[in-house]
Amino acid sequence: MLTPRAAALVACVAALTACSTARPPTQPDIARVADVKSQFGPEFHVTAVAPAGIDPKALSGQPVPPGVTIAPPDCAKFANGISVPAGLHGNMAATTAEGKGNRFIAIAVETSEPIPFADPGPACKLVSYTGPGVRGQVEVVDSPHIDGARVLGTHRVVQTAVPGGPPRVGELFNYVASFDTFLVMVTANPLVVPDKPPAPVDVQKAKDLLTAAVAAVRGS
Repeated sequence: MLTPRAAALVACVAALTACSTARPPTQPDIARVADVKSQFGPEFHVTAVAPAGIDPKALSGQPVPPGVTIAPPDCAKFANGISVPAGLHGNMAATTAEGKGNRFIAIAVETSEPIPFADPGPACKLVSYTGPGVRGQVEVVDSPHIDGARVLGTHRVVQTAVPGGPPRVGELFNYVASFDTFLVMVTANPLVVPDKPPAPVDVQKAKDLLTAAVAAVRGS
């Protein structure tokens, strides 16, 4: 039978062994956004872009056209989407899938400092704008809950006048999750197919893709 001192030594050794064999926490890696390929079946054409320097245009999504009148006027900053601060350094990777009349793009970004989160606040849940030959709106939509991340979903619709024809309508769903110095974004929009009406955007797939992309980047 072990003496109290011997029992204490055995307990300490066991604790040290457990600590030494425990797996270290997985570090986030934006390259793993390519793992979301498994979310798409054979009916989708999927491509991936390896990590490279940040492209601010790819992150801004679909900003409001210049020269329009925005209502409420104080919501212009939110309506224009993500803004990458000058001097911010980092890398981004992406996976694109096209199929069933939709295009999905999952983008993962790692930066030297957190990218400011576009919080709409209570006054900017629905923003509209009008201008010469164009009108549209930006609306906050339901988004998935992701532990430890700030998440926002938006739906953008823009209608552009076409001389001698019906107006051209475009739409884009955008879902963003921000945590630490990482940002994961999923955009979804209908593909333009000649002589066919645009297919409805599979919103649930876009939301599921954001959840899967964050999990992939986190390595969870």
